Amino acid sequence: MTHPFATQQIPFFLTASAPCPYLPDRMERKVFTRIEVGEGPALNDALTHAGFRRSQAVLYRPACEKCDACRSSRIDVGNFNWKRRWRKILSRNSDLRVSTDAVGATLEQYELLDRYLDSRHHDGDMAGMSFSEYVMMVEDGAQRTHVTEYRDREGDLISAVLTDVLRDGISMIYSFFDPEAERRSLGAYMILDAIRQAELAGLPFVYLGYWVRGSRKMAYKAEFQPLQVLTPAGWQPHAELEFDDEDDIDCNPQHDD
Repeated sequence: MTHPFATQQIPFFLTASAPCPYLPDRMERKVFTRIEVGEGPALNDALTHAGFRRSQAVLYRPACEKCDACRSSRIDVGNFNWKRRWRKILSRNSDLRVSTDAVGATLEQYELLDRYLDSRHHDGDMAGMSFSEYVMMVEDGAQRTHVTEYRDREGDLISAVLTDVLRDGISMIYSFFDPEAERRSLGAYMILDAIRQAELAGLPFVYLGYWVRGSRKMAYKAEFQPLQVLTPAGWQPHAELEFDDEDDIDCNPQHDD
């Protein structure tokens, strides 16, 4: 079968070098393309499988000259190891009401995001995001996209995740939660719930974005096994990969669960 983009020339662009947000003393570059109206879902499917990540109407992937530490990662849903720790987190949050009905941005979501960024990422790229910028983050790109919302017994929104539904899985674009609900481990819970949603939909993978070798900030992704990462030889089990010790760089950021 001919791929829908096999005869279509897609323009790609390269960013200038900038400091890497994950590894110290390294520079990053990205290759990217814009999603045009009408081609979004199919292009998102194809390029996500090839290691790209979506941000608004842009699909990008690392193109660093001297580093290949960033690897696209996805959870093998059918073989996921529901260990005791994961079952405890599910039980701890069994009172939450889950909804995937939201397809647009709301002020309630934005206010939760603002509290989350102020508490966890006050010095990050997204700090100070305006409501209009959040609307663009959720609604720009013409994807099969929704916001999964999680509410407590009082009906208060305590966590949410922007999600793309792909041909072969669920892609978690960005998640945020009430920073005062630390005991719930909501970051991990939303990943576990995405695995359950993928199971129910008969989808084989949950895409987690980039696992970065040597970054503690991204190390948590390897806890969700079996995890696959994209290599030059294709998607490979994370547990079977071998790296040189000199590549394991400790940048010592805060772990974001």
